[in-house]
Amino acid sequence: MNALSPLGMVSETPSSNQSPDQGLEVQKDYFVQKDGVTFAGTHLLLDLWGASNLCDPVVIDRALREAAEAAGATILHGHFHHFSPNGGVSGVLVLAESHISIHTWPERDFASIDIFMCGACNPYHGLPALKAAFRPASINLSENRRGLIA
Repeated sequence: MNALSPLGMVSETPSSNQSPDQGLEVQKDYFVQKDGVTFAGTHLLLDLWGASNLCDPVVIDRALREAAEAAGATILHGHFHHFSPNGGVSGVLVLAESHISIHTWPERDFASIDIFMCGACNPYHGLPALKAAFRPASINLSENRRGLIA
């Protein structure tokens, strides 16, 4: 993991949702059943316009962690890269239930966030944390159900 550190900010802090004996669980099927259909998980795509706090990887890491924990997700690993002192940030939180990623364009007050979660997690519960951290003037949101069975 230390080899990644020169490339950006690497965070190995697990979430409080992670139990110490998690690796001992019986294999589970984390597909979701909702509204009469079965699918792998909910994938939210957010475009934040008129957003702030888009240059600081520490602030961004904290915001994504708060969103993940509010959604009930288990954080496994985070990595954030800052593209210069005043540039954007690209990063990802790897979750046991999938991921949250972000790419920011501070020169346009724009951020693109991708939240994919399976199992009992609800990615919508993380939206208030993202709104509070980035204070966007507007949000474009779309939802996709990935791995749709029927």
